[in-house]
Amino acid sequence: MRTEAELSIARREAVGVPERALGRAEALAILDDAVVPDDPSLDAAGWPVAAAMLQFPSTVPGGRSVREAGADHWARQFRRMSRLGFSAVEIPSAWLPIAELTTDERRTLTSTLADAGLDVVATSMVRMSVIDPDPARALAHLEATHRGIDAAAEIGSPLIGLGLHQPLTDRETSIPWFWTVTGAQDPPDREVWDLAVARFQDLADHAATVGVDISIEVYEGTFTDNADSMVTFLHDIDRPNVGVNPDLGNLMRPQSPIEPWEAMAVKLLPLANYWHVKNYSRVEDPVAGRYYSVPSTLPVGLVDYRKAVRYAIANGFRGAFLCENYGGDGLGVSADNARYLRGLIADAIEEGRT
Repeated sequence: MRTEAELSIARREAVGVPERALGRAEALAILDDAVVPDDPSLDAAGWPVAAAMLQFPSTVPGGRSVREAGADHWARQFRRMSRLGFSAVEIPSAWLPIAELTTDERRTLTSTLADAGLDVVATSMVRMSVIDPDPARALAHLEATHRGIDAAAEIGSPLIGLGLHQPLTDRETSIPWFWTVTGAQDPPDREVWDLAVARFQDLADHAATVGVDISIEVYEGTFTDNADSMVTFLHDIDRPNVGVNPDLGNLMRPQSPIEPWEAMAVKLLPLANYWHVKNYSRVEDPVAGRYYSVPSTLPVGLVDYRKAVRYAIANGFRGAFLCENYGGDGLGVSADNARYLRGLIADAIEEGRT
């Protein structure tokens, strides 16, 4: 059986993705040299730093869905966010499928968010790949995503997050850390790549008519599982309202060799329009062929977010950040990360003014 790294290489070769060779030392120098221009409109205190609803289950006791649980349940979850200092959230379909909500339910959602003092920085369609191996399911996901775009506009979300990742397998859901085993994989097939490009172009054109941007998440096991492929995918889509969600954590955690995070950051961050932030620690023993990763806080893990955030803002990033974390008190860790992140934003802006 081929490793995730070998499968990724096979996809790149099948598609003909151009490789931008960039070593760790050179990439680190580029990151470290970035300076944010003096721009009076930049404001760290007002920069949107949101919380992820993935901290909450999609069902309530008795097996009812969060949708069925209704506004009282939503409000309780939102108030937990507010008490920890968050003023914005992302609404993912895995928690609440807003694409399937009625107009009245969406109005209730909007008012419930307002009551909790929360804005929506994005919605997302989670694990609903438009190139799912089952053609009927792929089309169903495409149709649902079109509904999701309209729903995003209806509740005032400026952006919808999309990706090519498929549902977790039974093996992945049976263990604490799903990324420690190989999950579903996009095929090394140029025709499937072209189909993905065409369907994202269709979605982008629709989103543009209702004033919604699209952010595509980098994710292991998909056509966007490395920086060069993501850059090429975005280039092929070629729509001004489509950008990258450079979730570096997703590309740090595979239990296989990875590209230096510094090179990924240099390639991806200038294309970002929304950013899921989380970090992982890695232990690598390439001689024995062993690679391990576990979640960590933003300042402790492999990615140096001080350098990454400064480089991103210096290269035009003005989107929202979304704090995620797996394991433990994910919401508490996210709140700590948000405070740390806001300090990094302030430091990057201040450096450009001195």
